[in-house]
Amino acid sequence: MSDLESTQAPIRKVSTSSVGKVSVHDDTSVLIGRENLSAVVPPDVNYEGRHRWDPNASWTREEERKVVRKTDLRLLPWLCVMFFGLQLDRGNLSNALADNLLVDLKLTSDDYNNGTTIQLLSFLAAEFPVQFLTKRYGFRRVLPTLMFMWGTVSWAQAWMTDRTGFYITRALIGACEGGFIPGAILYATYFYNSREISTRLAVFWSTLNVARVISALLAAGILEMRGVSGRPGWFWLFLLEGVLTVVLALISFIYLPASPTNTTNLLFPKPWYTEREEVIMVNRILRDDPAKGLTLLNEPANWKDVKETWSDPSLWGLFMIGLVAYIPATPVQSYLTLTLKRLGFSTFNSNMLTIPSAALQILTMLTLAWSSEKWQEKTFHCFVGEAWLLPLLVALITLPDGGREWSRFALVTLVSGYPYFHPIVSSWISENSFSVKKRAIAAATYNVIVQVGSLIGSQIYRKYDAPYYKQGNTVLVSICALSLVVFVVQRQWLVRLKRRKEETWASMSPDQRVAYQNDLKAREEEGNKRLDFRYAY
Repeated sequence: MSDLESTQAPIRKVSTSSVGKVSVHDDTSVLIGRENLSAVVPPDVNYEGRHRWDPNASWTREEERKVVRKTDLRLLPWLCVMFFGLQLDRGNLSNALADNLLVDLKLTSDDYNNGTTIQLLSFLAAEFPVQFLTKRYGFRRVLPTLMFMWGTVSWAQAWMTDRTGFYITRALIGACEGGFIPGAILYATYFYNSREISTRLAVFWSTLNVARVISALLAAGILEMRGVSGRPGWFWLFLLEGVLTVVLALISFIYLPASPTNTTNLLFPKPWYTEREEVIMVNRILRDDPAKGLTLLNEPANWKDVKETWSDPSLWGLFMIGLVAYIPATPVQSYLTLTLKRLGFSTFNSNMLTIPSAALQILTMLTLAWSSEKWQEKTFHCFVGEAWLLPLLVALITLPDGGREWSRFALVTLVSGYPYFHPIVSSWISENSFSVKKRAIAAATYNVIVQVGSLIGSQIYRKYDAPYYKQGNTVLVSICALSLVVFVVQRQWLVRLKRRKEETWASMSPDQRVAYQNDLKAREEEGNKRLDFRYAY
């Protein structure tokens, strides 16, 4: 594609390629699609990167690769560290089960389920308030604050003595973690474009699995401290891992950049990017998604934005996916260590045997996200991830009771290590929301609904159905089949919405199309409902 050309035509449309070069199209070839709208959607005058915005800027692929590599080396690893802290304090309860936590606190498995439910309810209650706070005070302040708070609760729960303390700490941890994941995802979209974000999100969630591995290794050693100072092993597990999270939170306060053009901090007194690199960062992001320039980082959202998001029919199917698609693996993963111990494995071996499933999910998730990014396709890849579970759950139902420990271990490992398509769906929501506020609210809504699905999933395995949970697994098979149907229906629904737009667009004259694209006020109000916006599927 050629460099910027000049023209004398009265009406011309300008679009940009992924390498920052610009091509010109006359009024008979108005381009459509979010990535082709940057020429008619200039950033807000107060946009934090406005001083680096240049619609005529161009750069080479190697220059762009360089700034992406720099972001991958400086931002991505620390976001992964923060995700690690999240999973460390969210997953250590499962590890503590292998050290007789339920017996020490005089809890039943139903009490454990209730604690999980309380945590999720608190998580849900905090989700939207945290998103409003994030939009008001910025990612740089809110995300480390949340991390510090849940780390503090995590080490404090080491002093639990009964069911009441268990319920209270579950509620506080849920409240402190609520909103962190969608906030971190939205934060990352200010540094990566739509072609890069799904793979980076897969790296984030891979970190959660790495944390499962490291947490299992730490737990295997720390739980051996049972009896030290007269304390159980789970006391030291909660205390040490919680303190570690607090330390990581304090470092995050002084490390995280505010935006691509505001990266200085105590650890990096000089900016991460040169002026030339900031130009590339800002313009490549805005050309991929010009809506990011219309909303300031600290511009608060309101309930009108919530209403508009919830009334968007293009998102309903994705919310339904969040509700049902992850349930089939939830009980198996939650009860993994407890199931292994009930199968006769020791505390140490039960924790060690969770590692293969975590490693498998890292591999399958990254492969699925990479393939989705390469082929720019969402539905089929998510369908494959869900279909992976169906035969495995059927096998758990049909496997005879008694013995066969290694066969059962293989099945629960394969279920727990399924190709996690959550990063793909998260990027799917981001691509289909032409508004930063809608994107933030949609991500929070989706995450809330995912947690509602987790709440449902946490109640499927019941005490009377232990230890093989045949009835529970039958329910999971039904939900898995429903999820596969939902993916197909969502795709066809988006195809239908797209076709409606195309029919209306085709009926317009070239002059009408140009006038339509240049109506910036209407575009800000209507967002992804505009005729020249196309849904990803």
